[in-house]
Amino acid sequence: MAESARRIDDEPHAQDVDEGLERRRDEHAEHAGHDEQHENGPPAAPSPALPDPGETARSLALCVAEILTGAREVETISRWITEEVQRHLQHRAALAARARSAARRRRHRPVIHVGGVVVSRPRDGVAEAAVVVHTRSHARAVAIRLEERKGRWRATAIGML
Repeated sequence: MAESARRIDDEPHAQDVDEGLERRRDEHAEHAGHDEQHENGPPAAPSPALPDPGETARSLALCVAEILTGAREVETISRWITEEVQRHLQHRAALAARARSAARRRRHRPVIHVGGVVVSRPRDGVAEAAVVVHTRSHARAVAIRLEERKGRWRATAIGML
């Protein structure tokens, strides 16, 4: 059975939380400066201030599915995506809305469940995830590239098959 994902907008957004994450990232960078790896060496350990990239990808995939089904606006996740990704999602959402209109489908809130998540870490500060999203009629894959930006994950690329 597929698990329901926590919504990304259910996470705390207080400025002091962001400042605390920034401070911890800076402290980590000060201590880790002596242990930098050579270019061909193993990747450095992930920053402890960053949340689990799998959970972030899971939440973003749910939001992307909601955007493309018309249940959510792109602006609601702008904090977690780059401007380029935001433009891409707005374009995809507009195309999906036109397709729904042409098919004269009723607008209703879809039932969406997030299934499996596979995460790879090609290097420190970067995570790539593939997430399966299930609706009543089909399953889709969402590919997400996350990069560390100011002590948190931000999606720099999102694709939905």
